[in-house]
Amino acid sequence: MSTDPSPSRLDLALRRAAERLPGPEARHEAECLLLHVLGRDRAWLFAHGTDPLPQEAAPAFEALLQRREAGEPVAYLVGRRGFWTLDLQVTPATLIPRPETERLVELALERLPSGSPLAIADLGTGSGAIALALASERPLARVVATDLSGDALQVARGNASAHGLGHVEFRQGNWLAPLADERFHLIASNPPYIAAADPHLQQGDLRFEPATALASGDDGLDDIRLIIAQAPSHLHRGGWLLLEHGWDQGDAVRVLMEQAGFTNVATAHDLERRDRVSMGRWP
Repeated sequence: MSTDPSPSRLDLALRRAAERLPGPEARHEAECLLLHVLGRDRAWLFAHGTDPLPQEAAPAFEALLQRREAGEPVAYLVGRRGFWTLDLQVTPATLIPRPETERLVELALERLPSGSPLAIADLGTGSGAIALALASERPLARVVATDLSGDALQVARGNASAHGLGHVEFRQGNWLAPLADERFHLIASNPPYIAAADPHLQQGDLRFEPATALASGDDGLDDIRLIIAQAPSHLHRGGWLLLEHGWDQGDAVRVLMEQAGFTNVATAHDLERRDRVSMGRWP
């Protein structure tokens, strides 16, 4: 009589799923999809790895695996992505928050004293990741988040409500246009910065993310130019502008900031020692 373990066991189902997915994150991605279907967390999986895969869960797990094999991002398949200390809803209407953007949050917090009723703006908020991360760390601040997409703002408002962050206001419009004549102590943005003809836009997860949140003109800097040009009229004296950008754009962004009259212009690296965030202070 065979003593081979059942092929329907969770651990075996995960191993076979991971073999079907590409890249170094295959096992992690398979776990995320399975746990989403089961409505469980990783701690539960450690204790129940030899349990049978529920018969009713198998078709849903297979459907998600096939969609991932076709390239759909895991974040869209499960509808969630962790960012900073927050668990955020994401949809195809929003850019998927990425770990490198947490560097922008860190740099912003260094320039936002705690315990002060400061005014902060997040431009192109998407899922609300930057605005909500800053709001969670600076509860006395007034935070305004803008986005051109009404669908994205609906997601961001839901995330703010889920985390009890009622001091964030969401406004629809292009970049700084919804800010009227208001001024802020800090403006942050992760704008599109990929060149429109960059072949990476047709590869991997980027194929499924909103193009308007990724590409910006021939050199990827069209939106950054606009933000830098318009930000001074919305900053208090001594206020900061922080922009995320591509690894090879630091020099160009610093030049744009200096030409616009910003001081203390600098570029910070991400964890992989690549240019990631440039910043300047309005004198």
